[in-house]
Amino acid sequence: MKFYNREQELAELRNIREKSLVNAQMTLMVGRRRIGKTSLLKKDTEENLSIYLFVARKSEILLCEEFVETIKDKLQVSLFGQITKVKDLFAWIMELSESRSFTLIFDEFQEFKTINPSIFSEIQHIWDSKKAKSKINLIFCGSIYSMMNQIFENSKEPLFARATSKINVKPFNVVTLKEILGDNSPTFSSRDLLDFYTFSGGVAKYVESFVQNQAFTFEVVLKSIFSENSFFLEEGKNVLIDEFGKDYATYFSILSLIASSKTSRPEIESILEMGIGGYLDRLENDFSIIKKIKPIFAKIGSRQIKYEITDNFLSFWFRFIYKNRSAIEIGNYHYVEDLVRRDYSTFSGKMLERYFIEKLKLSKQFSEIGTFWDKKNQNEIDIVAINEMEKRVLFAEVKLNKAKINLTELREKSQVLDRYLTGYSKEFLALSLEDM
Repeated sequence: MKFYNREQELAELRNIREKSLVNAQMTLMVGRRRIGKTSLLKKDTEENLSIYLFVARKSEILLCEEFVETIKDKLQVSLFGQITKVKDLFAWIMELSESRSFTLIFDEFQEFKTINPSIFSEIQHIWDSKKAKSKINLIFCGSIYSMMNQIFENSKEPLFARATSKINVKPFNVVTLKEILGDNSPTFSSRDLLDFYTFSGGVAKYVESFVQNQAFTFEVVLKSIFSENSFFLEEGKNVLIDEFGKDYATYFSILSLIASSKTSRPEIESILEMGIGGYLDRLENDFSIIKKIKPIFAKIGSRQIKYEITDNFLSFWFRFIYKNRSAIEIGNYHYVEDLVRRDYSTFSGKMLERYFIEKLKLSKQFSEIGTFWDKKNQNEIDIVAINEMEKRVLFAEVKLNKAKINLTELREKSQVLDRYLTGYSKEFLALSLEDM
């Protein structure tokens, strides 16, 4: 698959590289697994002098042996003696960067914690003492968000405040997904686009897999996911178990309930029969896997809070695959496929709302975009988008079938918000598959 989008990230990386010609730069790059961080870095460095070092889970001595050979080959330098410690390797690299400028990438940097946790303080000491003479463009890349956040943004950690830049690699947006689908399946329908968005969520690895398998319709995508040896079946575990550690079972139970429309804390606690406040806080703030949803105009401290999984595919995985893991374990994929077919209309309807919210955000026309429901969980409005400067508001009802949208009812429900919108002009939209 050809390289798509990422113009903003590439421009930022180019700017950082140019700065490193004068002053040493340390960049933190984060993003969930499969998002395309490594491909982005390789694209950025394909015409520039760069060294790529992948931090695998093996002994420090073996890593140093591998890294030294890579550095000698890339920089055409010799080394007298042997390096067996990362601190000595890094000191050597910093010395080499005094006479030439190059990019050095440590991928899966957080893995040093399992190899030798003292490496972080050793790198910090060497960086502080040698960066003034260095011209290095240093990039630390990691996919376990919580660990990378701990290493670089916890004030008690040695590398706190050392990074000069941070890049958070995000999924492809809806415009890019539409471009990719158009390039690979020119006769795609709106339904195909919704399915492509729902199942891939813009995650580069999933997009690439669907393109390689020519999976551009609902049934072909299902066969791609629910096939023998499909990586999708274990994906939730592969992406999240390292994040959650020994408490992963509790986190997985919470996420499975949220994916199954048990979206409030009281609902989840009543089912699990335990307090989950700390777990929800970590899922939101440490792991960035869920987010709070409040009615627009809700007061600070309002208890009208729902939660949703931010990643489309993980939402699908917890809703259909993890929830039915017994059937998956015995290879009864047809059973789970039938469950998906039965419930997919409701699930994809919520994804269609998410699609249009993202599309409105990309338009840059609004100061606030949200949803609304009252204290009795009634008068629900799918999308409320406000332009405070121009004093206008957009209300939208979203359904797969436009014929089922009642704009008169939407206007009536919107009156509940009149007290917040005095002097605002109002627009009412019926958004469906045909508007994608």
